[in-house]
Amino acid sequence: MNPRRFLRLVSGAMAALGISAAAIVALNLRGEDPLPSAETLKPTPALVAQGEYLTRVGNCMACHTVQGGAPFAGGRGIETPFGVVYSSNLTPDKATGLGAWTSAEFWRAMHNGRGKDGRLLYPAFPYTSYTHVTREDSDAIFAYLQSLPPVAQANKAHALRFPYSTQAALGVWRALFFTPADAAQPATPTPQALAAAQVPDYQRGAYLVNGLGHCAACHTPRNSLGAEQQGQALAGGLIPVQNWLAPALTDAGQAGVQRWPQADVVALLKTGVAPQASVIGPMAEVVFRSTQYLSDADARAMAVYLQALPQHAATPAKQAAAPASVMERGAKVYEAQCAQCHGAQGQGAKDEAGQPAFPPLAGNRAVVLADPTNLVRVVLQGGYLPATAGNPRPHGMPPFQHLLGDEDVAAVTTFVRNSWGNQAAGVGTIEVYRARERRTP
Repeated sequence: MNPRRFLRLVSGAMAALGISAAAIVALNLRGEDPLPSAETLKPTPALVAQGEYLTRVGNCMACHTVQGGAPFAGGRGIETPFGVVYSSNLTPDKATGLGAWTSAEFWRAMHNGRGKDGRLLYPAFPYTSYTHVTREDSDAIFAYLQSLPPVAQANKAHALRFPYSTQAALGVWRALFFTPADAAQPATPTPQALAAAQVPDYQRGAYLVNGLGHCAACHTPRNSLGAEQQGQALAGGLIPVQNWLAPALTDAGQAGVQRWPQADVVALLKTGVAPQASVIGPMAEVVFRSTQYLSDADARAMAVYLQALPQHAATPAKQAAAPASVMERGAKVYEAQCAQCHGAQGQGAKDEAGQPAFPPLAGNRAVVLADPTNLVRVVLQGGYLPATAGNPRPHGMPPFQHLLGDEDVAAVTTFVRNSWGNQAAGVGTIEVYRARERRTP
């Protein structure tokens, strides 16, 4: 976003809400208690083991480890629409990591998004979700991180554009879009939510999905200032900069699992594959580094919560028939490049054990999403499932970006989206170009 537009938006929002500079300071201190003067946490082997498990649930290593680098030593660049934020060193090195931190300071970072010195943290660190984490779980995570070998690796300065690089702008953003969990006014629950809350495991699942799991970070659409859109929790959206579509968990036509057998939801979380779907793209990394390690009880709890989400299916728009010339071209590309694995009728294939090997394309909801970005990305860059304990040797799809031009990719994806009973809008070459270059519309 243009910095001037950002300033105009912030100024307008402040005026509309009657927020003054003093109010901004007050709003950013909501829910914060004075830090105790002494450390009281006493790590035990059980607490460290619990923290290791919770750290995996939160997928902390994914952002805080560079490829080939020491685990949790930070330095990974997280691209945002406003510049690059570099993850911090979480090892117990006293000079560059968390070695001089207390558990209370760590809790303040998790719950309130503040660093050791009190500075506001950027929400690329998802404290907007982690604020729901309990103090007990925060202490366990801290105990585990303190047990790691210290790594002396200085933190990199963020590379954000002005005015996004200023604490003042971040303070305004937080005043507008962030309230610590214990200071939030609970919304009046709907009768459906009250009924779901009585189901065993629902509360635990809600805690994991909305807290450490920070599923909303990808699966909730964001506004022009990078904040999650109110009232659209888990309703899907394009992941900023990565430009993968995180489909809606509240729509059975996208990624909703309400109608699935519970065991299949658990299988998808723990292995990356289920009879109805498989994970690729950013979600494959989440399964590989995080959800495959869920306990059976926690995976079941997440499944219970996800299946209880209210569903809001979008009304499908009528689609014009794809041009015959495009379908003919797509059919030729499909026969030459795709049919060997996915079948002449898009039926897919199973391995010797009867498990899904190559997913069916006929009736595949990921194929007919209104936004074809993911399908185009898979054709261009390949699709790779995570290697998990439950699926240690997954099949993968090779990339075709070196073999197929934009017109061929557009034709074959249009063909797949409109064959064997599938019906969806055709894909244009401009959409393929944007996916190839990772550009947004």
